[in-house]
Amino acid sequence: MYTPPPLPRRTLLRGALGLGTATALAACGRDSTTARTSGDVDLALWTHDPGYEAFFRKGIPEADRLADFRYHLTVTRAGPADIVTKLLAQAVAGRGTPDMAGFEIGSFPRMLRGDISERLLHDFTPDIAAVPGLKNDLLPARTAPYSKDGRVYALDSDTPMVVYYYRDDLFTKYGLAKDTPTWEEFAELGARVHKDHNASLCVVSTNGSDTAQIVQSFQMLLYQRGGAFFDADQQLVLDSAEAEEVLGFLCKGLRSGFVIDISDYYGAAMQTALKQGRVIGLPMAIWYKSYGLVPNVPEQKGKWRVRAMPRFAEGGGTTAALGGTGFGVIKDKANTRAATDFLLNTWLTHEGQVRRFIETGYLPTRRSVFEDPQLRGLKDDFCGGQRLFGLYRDLLPDVPPQHTSPDQSILFDVLAGNLLRAYRGDVSPRQALRRTAEEFRDQAGR
Repeated sequence: MYTPPPLPRRTLLRGALGLGTATALAACGRDSTTARTSGDVDLALWTHDPGYEAFFRKGIPEADRLADFRYHLTVTRAGPADIVTKLLAQAVAGRGTPDMAGFEIGSFPRMLRGDISERLLHDFTPDIAAVPGLKNDLLPARTAPYSKDGRVYALDSDTPMVVYYYRDDLFTKYGLAKDTPTWEEFAELGARVHKDHNASLCVVSTNGSDTAQIVQSFQMLLYQRGGAFFDADQQLVLDSAEAEEVLGFLCKGLRSGFVIDISDYYGAAMQTALKQGRVIGLPMAIWYKSYGLVPNVPEQKGKWRVRAMPRFAEGGGTTAALGGTGFGVIKDKANTRAATDFLLNTWLTHEGQVRRFIETGYLPTRRSVFEDPQLRGLKDDFCGGQRLFGLYRDLLPDVPPQHTSPDQSILFDVLAGNLLRAYRGDVSPRQALRRTAEEFRDQAGR
């Protein structure tokens, strides 16, 4: 792994004198050796997911063919939040930064604070513009979370739209309609199912140690309804009529049994509920099949199906977005050009995006790849041979942008607590949202 030389003493002193972390990062970036333009190169990659490591390793021959480099890969794995923390620390220290890093969407907002992203990350905007048609082909909904001031600092791994999973066999056994058009009608159906069969059709997480999970349960339906946490200018827009409607809908569902509270979407409690048939349907992102259902209930292979979520009667779309990981390149290093070419020639090519879906289950981020006949013909064995890609293509126009803020972690902390209070009935949905907005502004200072 390439390690830049230590910062000169003058630069360290500038940071110590209060010119700020961003200044230190910028100095770190400029303190580089001559850029490599061809030949053998050993790229250092940091990621939290072994699936990404496997994808990039398999992509080396294709990258070698398309670029002027012969690639070797050194991979370091760490937790999503640890990657950002370690990257910032190493950048300020002036040594040990990777060439590429995968930023889970919940951790990336820290890179948007101040001018950190501009000073530390390579700007892909000119690279995208240099490929004819690519800018318009990339889905704006998936560049938005990793953009700032119109500049793109990471390329997303997925178009993680939200769908509705359901047990086809139990829906048939209980005589439940599989195409109920609205959430409101679906909630009435769910109350009856809970009363007659002790089963629920929707789930919220109440894992107190994982605020992101608590927020996600609410976030999926909020974004589908047309609400959001932040706008494109990073301003809080949570306290809205749509948010109050969605939170009220979930609270009412918890009272009727249409919604069940589970401590963890991925752990023992969820596994038990799935095995016992107490959860027979839930809205979740497309990746939940691979990371939630298959590991927890492999014996239910062939019994699950996927459909679009019911709509809200008062408006909104057919889907939302949840999750994602953006891969970025560290700027002003000897390997910056090589790493950029590697990412563009594996992550963004048509063939690369097709291979990524087949190998990892992550949907393309280029609009044109959704027309690929190979993908549209794929059958999903876990979902009874269902051809899912046609459904995903139909939902694509409704995938909303997911704007973030450097203060997103503050919002998640205060929102999670207030969601739980509303679920318990301690406060009304209106009070929970108003408290959240007030507490966020107190802590974020804006």
